[in-house]
Amino acid sequence: MSDTIVDASRAATLPGLAELRRVAIVPALNEEHAVAAVVAELRAFDPGMDIVVVDDGSVDRTSAVATASGARVLRLPFNLGIGGAVQTGFRYAYEHGYDLAVRLDGDGQHDARQLGIVIEPVLRGEADIVVGSRFAATGQGYRSSRTRRIGIRLLAWVVSRIVGQRVTDTTSGFQALNREGIALFARDYPHDYPEVEATVMVFRHRLRLREVPVSMRERAGGRSSITALRSIYYMVKVLLAIFVGLFRRNVVPQEDSS
Repeated sequence: MSDTIVDASRAATLPGLAELRRVAIVPALNEEHAVAAVVAELRAFDPGMDIVVVDDGSVDRTSAVATASGARVLRLPFNLGIGGAVQTGFRYAYEHGYDLAVRLDGDGQHDARQLGIVIEPVLRGEADIVVGSRFAATGQGYRSSRTRRIGIRLLAWVVSRIVGQRVTDTTSGFQALNREGIALFARDYPHDYPEVEATVMVFRHRLRLREVPVSMRERAGGRSSITALRSIYYMVKVLLAIFVGLFRRNVVPQEDSS
């Protein structure tokens, strides 16, 4: 087991966490075999954390299983893609006044026992958004395909040059955000392979981003939609989107005064 793993009881010892309204956002597409375990791990880590599963147009029993597990389910009428599902979760968190949001995928690859590591810098006021990085971890953990690893490292190199800060994992969906981070992603979030563009967006809006080491598991069920060929397509498309995005108008979201 990786030395980054945090015991499930750690949430109770995180200073200031109990005073915050907190929510877990879990985007899921056809994850009926994994989502119950994800919800259970979140409950074990922090019984006081609300859990919202965003069902992105699943054709299996994802919604029913998540509901039976005790999660609040936001069921999208059709598949919006990961960006649309994630933004739906952040809109919910923003509109319901949550102070802290964590995001992890519904396929079981993210270990909720490591959430303490991801949350701590936010609680200490050191970052607005914290990303769990697979490439900063000390252990081997789960390794994706060689093509994907090369693409991820190339994207990380490009983004690091753009933002002027070293980032190692621009595709990670394991995150913790404070109110400012929630507001940003609720108002504006890329919809097609979004994490890389969102990383650049964070720096353009002058929010503080920090990476922490985590390990990653194999999927609990189903299979990834990103093949070797799609990895190459993804890398080219995202690189183009990044450079186009640099010329977008920088609109900083403001919370309603009410």
